[in-house]
Amino acid sequence: MSRIEAKFKAMGEGQRKGLIPFVTAGDPDLATTRKVLNELVTAGADLIELGMPYSDPMADGPVIQAASERAIAAGVNISGVLDLVRDFRKEHDTPIILFGYYNPIFQYGDAQFAEDAAAAGADGCLVVDLPPEEAGPFASQLQARGMDFIALLTPTSGPDRMEAVKRVASGFVYYVSIKGVTGAETKGIYDGLGSRINDLQGLLELPVAVGFGISTANDVQEVTRHADAAVVGSALIRAMAPDSPPFSEVPLRAGHFLKELSAGR
Repeated sequence: MSRIEAKFKAMGEGQRKGLIPFVTAGDPDLATTRKVLNELVTAGADLIELGMPYSDPMADGPVIQAASERAIAAGVNISGVLDLVRDFRKEHDTPIILFGYYNPIFQYGDAQFAEDAAAAGADGCLVVDLPPEEAGPFASQLQARGMDFIALLTPTSGPDRMEAVKRVASGFVYYVSIKGVTGAETKGIYDGLGSRINDLQGLLELPVAVGFGISTANDVQEVTRHADAAVVGSALIRAMAPDSPPFSEVPLRAGHFLKELSAGR
């Protein structure tokens, strides 16, 4: 059983829903991100999505795009992200999901990436632009090393896409609650969400985490009425204000905001 599977199993047995924050590694620098991760764990993060900065994050809105730009300007690459995970793992057992795009992984090499990520202590990988129909070889590389391939589904995903996800996904499935990019308009986010999540849980036999558009404790409460976990990204990065001094307060801002959201589950 992977660390991600074990976490969701424990939450289910405790009748508790999960909270999954997203931050970009290296925003504004790796040393600050390391402190942010500590604060997120203290504030109640059950799992953490750690973004690997990319120059063309097409699925992300302006907040996360800017975070990637700041991290790239700071010189952050995959090796630096893995060093961060390795250092984090010395103190914490909170599952880490590496979140990114396929081009840097392809350049690094699928097998080498899976080997190095697992050795660093990462627990899963979510690749935004790698469709499940084409993800089999990469998912196998991860799963052979005890890591999970986290697949995405959206409100427009049809039966064929869901079957493809069922073949390759493990750990949990990330359900994108709205059409569009991260940080987009959230009007109607909860319309039909319960029945959709119930259908996915029954078909996939995996936990379902819901992300995009979650920014308040009320959002977390609404989402976790149905889903197994809520994911927060853009709102957390805005609250951290990693582009605004004093930078020493970025980790505390992150922890304070996540603690506020944690009250909603």
